[in-house]
Amino acid sequence: MKFKHIMMATSLVAGMMASCAQPSAAGTEGQAEKKEICIQLYSVRDLLSQPDSLEPIVKKLADMGYTSVEAANYGDGKLYGLAPQDFKALIEKYGMTVLSSHVGRTLSDEELASGNCEESLKWWDETIAAHKAAGMKYIVMPWMPVPKTLKDMQTYCDYFNEIGRRCQAAGMKFGYHNHNHEFQKVEDKEVMYDYMLQHTDPALVFFEMDVYWVVRGQSSPVEYFKKYPGRFSLLHIKDELEIGQSGMVGFDAIFRNVKTAGTEGIVVEVERYSMPVLESVEQSIGYLLEAPFVPAQYK
Repeated sequence: MKFKHIMMATSLVAGMMASCAQPSAAGTEGQAEKKEICIQLYSVRDLLSQPDSLEPIVKKLADMGYTSVEAANYGDGKLYGLAPQDFKALIEKYGMTVLSSHVGRTLSDEELASGNCEESLKWWDETIAAHKAAGMKYIVMPWMPVPKTLKDMQTYCDYFNEIGRRCQAAGMKFGYHNHNHEFQKVEDKEVMYDYMLQHTDPALVFFEMDVYWVVRGQSSPVEYFKKYPGRFSLLHIKDELEIGQSGMVGFDAIFRNVKTAGTEGIVVEVERYSMPVLESVEQSIGYLLEAPFVPAQYK
C-alpha cells in the first residue's frame, strides 16, 4: 500500500509539472499570443491629417501588436505622400509589412455605354506598378455604386476580371470590398453581391468581405462563406464601434469558418469610436488577441 501511495503521489506531481509546462493560448507570462492582424489605416485617419504624423502612428500601431497595414490614401503615384518604396520602408522599419491597399476607379457613363474600359485600365496599369513597388500583396477596390442595369453590372464584372488579370501578371491579387448597398437587387432581379461573385473569375478576383456591412445588409457572412467557398481571401473585421462591443456580429462563428471562406488574412477597420482613436484601435486588437477562436495565422 505504501508503494502504491508513493506511485500515485509521483504521478500526481508529474502531471502537475506537465500541466504547468504547457503554453497557454494567451501566451507566456500573461501576454496575449502574437497573431497576424492587419489594420486599415483609415481607422486612424483623424490622426494622419497632421504633417509628419504617419511614422509615429505606425510605431504605436506596431507596439499594439498589429503586424501589417492596409493603405487607403493613394494618389499621384504616392501613398500618404510618400513614394511607394519609401512607404514600404517606413512600415517595415517598425516590423510590420505592407499587405494591401484600398484604391479604385469607377467607370464613366461613356465606358459603361460602350463597354470600352481602356482609359480606366491605363490608370490601373500605373496604379498596379506603384503598388508593386510598395510591396503590396493585394489591391482592393473599396466601393462602386449600384449599377442601373444588369448590362452595366456585367461590364463591371468584365472590368474586374481584366484588372485581376493585370494584377496577377504583376504578382498581386485583385479584390472587391463591400458595404451594405451590394445586397440590393439590380433591376429588382439579381442581388448585386451574388451577381459579382457569380460573374467574376475566382482565379482573378477575390472578395474582401466586410463582415459588419454584410450583417447591416441583413445577410450572414457564414452563409456566404458556405455558398461561395474560397472566395474571401481577406476579411474586414469591423463592428458598430470597437470590435466585439456591439454583440451584433457573430465573430466566433465567422472565425470558425475562415477555412471555408478561403481567408488568407484579416484587416481591422474602426470607423466610429466611443473613445479616443488610439485607445479604440488598441481595444479592438486586444479583443482579437484575447479571443480563443481567432487563429494566429491563416495560411
